[in-house]
Amino acid sequence: MSDSILTVRDLVKDFDEGAVLEGVDLDVAENETTVLMGPNGAGKTILLACMAGGLFPDEGEIDVLGETPSAARSKLSFLIQGGLGLPMLTGRENVDFYSELHPAATDGWTDIVDRMNLDDDLDRPVEDYSGGMVRKLELAISLSVDVPLYLLDEPTAELDLTTIDQLHSILESKKDEGKTVVMTSHTPLDVEVADRVVFVQYGRAVAEGDPQALLDEVPEVVRVVGTADFEAISEHVRGGRLFDTGDGRRGFLQNGTDVDELREVATRGDRQPEVELAEASYTDLFNYYTRIAPEK
Repeated sequence: MSDSILTVRDLVKDFDEGAVLEGVDLDVAENETTVLMGPNGAGKTILLACMAGGLFPDEGEIDVLGETPSAARSKLSFLIQGGLGLPMLTGRENVDFYSELHPAATDGWTDIVDRMNLDDDLDRPVEDYSGGMVRKLELAISLSVDVPLYLLDEPTAELDLTTIDQLHSILESKKDEGKTVVMTSHTPLDVEVADRVVFVQYGRAVAEGDPQALLDEVPEVVRVVGTADFEAISEHVRGGRLFDTGDGRRGFLQNGTDVDELREVATRGDRQPEVELAEASYTDLFNYYTRIAPEK
């Protein structure tokens, strides 16, 4: 791994309802894109906010470019979901406002709004924007700051697939410039832009590695299409669960179960489903490491 630009050690964050982060350790390598993945409520946003200096941990240490998060604020750009767009201002006025606040702001936002097809809406009040438009504006503001480190909370939330592709291209350009990106997501598609993925669940990192290495650790994936004895099938897949992915239901075979055995179970009676092994996808990766593998 390259030299770390950000380190987290034994991080604990408590709120009245209990611990949200429970002893998180993390190293973020310079000039890489790290994606923190997990379901809503897993603690990803709280972890990112602690890295940015927006929240103070109750225990543990964070080092950002050799400084505390608060001291390093001028060297990073932090996007928290829904936290930038001021509704009473136009898009252009928002850009001007935030450009005055960050010492490393540039006019690079013009290219980003053009690529995301927001340029024709810059003089409209943000209160009239859709959720996706607000997200595009926030990204233009955050990514036009010229800093070594970008901390992005759910940057692809409410974006369509075309805009996600554009954002991924922009993030790849940041990497080419030597920048480092840490982003949270619960969208499996975002694994495509990751050099490293860290799965966060129950307030801790439960798995991490490069995407292919993590895919290689996923158990055999079975795909079932059509009417089947799903109750019987559940006894032969990990966690007793199958996930509806739009092209059938997918699950992970138990140790000692092969696909022929599962096919026999699924086709009891007059049922004739299609049962086959499938190559693990990024959606399978997400489901396995957030819903099957972690233990409280």
